[in-house]
Amino acid sequence: MIKAGNNPYFVKELETGYVVLGDNQHFKGYTIFLCKQHATELHELDADFKLNFLKEMSLVGEAVSRAFPCEKMNYELLGNGNSHLHWHLFPRVAGDLGKYGHNGKGPVWWYPMEKMYDDSTRPSPVELDELKSKLSRELTKAVSL
Repeated sequence: MIKAGNNPYFVKELETGYVVLGDNQHFKGYTIFLCKQHATELHELDADFKLNFLKEMSLVGEAVSRAFPCEKMNYELLGNGNSHLHWHLFPRVAGDLGKYGHNGKGPVWWYPMEKMYDDSTRPSPVELDELKSKLSRELTKAVSL
């Protein structure tokens, strides 16, 4: 979809991957960084590509953090559902889990999936454009350093 220009959540192409906003935005600024090379594990990547992929993931995290002010960034590389390397980047703020975490704290996966992926968490076209614009500006700054 990205290569065909049909992904409305696509933000920017980097050397090693594609930056897209998550379809659902319970965690405002939730972003995915998709690896351009197919692999299921980091150790399967060529050493130079792997180091650049990790560097770019860090820059994406920095850009997400600046575009969507947060108290903590969560980085996850899971691959259990989709076995293609991709990072989940979640900007976190106090209370974003509501009553579902221990004292309101914990991993995003403690938040009920049916609430996290509810249609009400999908950004409107106007909101999506705003989110993409904020993130794109910060990505441009981060990758030019």
